[in-house]
Amino acid sequence: MNGLNSGAALRRSARFMASNAAKSWHGRVVTRGIMLGLTSLAAACAQQAPMPDAALIVSNIATSQPVAEMQREVEPQPVVARSPAMRPVGRPQLGKASYYGPEFTGRTMANGRRFDPGSTSVAHRTLPLGTKVLVRNLDNGRVTTATVEDRGPFIQGRIIDVSPRLAERLGMLRVGVVPVEVLPVEVAEAP
Repeated sequence: MNGLNSGAALRRSARFMASNAAKSWHGRVVTRGIMLGLTSLAAACAQQAPMPDAALIVSNIATSQPVAEMQREVEPQPVVARSPAMRPVGRPQLGKASYYGPEFTGRTMANGRRFDPGSTSVAHRTLPLGTKVLVRNLDNGRVTTATVEDRGPFIQGRIIDVSPRLAERLGMLRVGVVPVEVLPVEVAEAP
């Protein structure tokens, strides 16, 4: 629709509304407001550049990227540390995470301390105790930092157990088990 036709249509619709509006003060105010809005819309549309041909858009989309490249962009990217203190020092590990149940509260962990559900403790089978890790929930993208203080989990396919506090941060309290990426950012020194 070009500018002349759209302007004529707007004028016709404004005239129609003006002729059918109530004779009251309220009807005149509403009609004038609508007419002002339509006039502003027509002025804004007249200033816009014309839309390109639909065939041109489709051809640009079809030739811009192969489908394989588009799919690679959608795949989850590894966790990238945002500060110099959080540089990755190991390879990312992919697997499932679960969280400590309430029955573990107060139990002794592998480092000798008692488990606190409000802590940032995690259990990992192989990383040295005291190692700082970034844990990313691959379902929703949430990331949190934690410290390896215990050993486990000992269930096939799971790579980390997190405290209930961290499970809440990762948005996994209701689900219980989620796919995660674990990235060591500071490996503890041997005592």
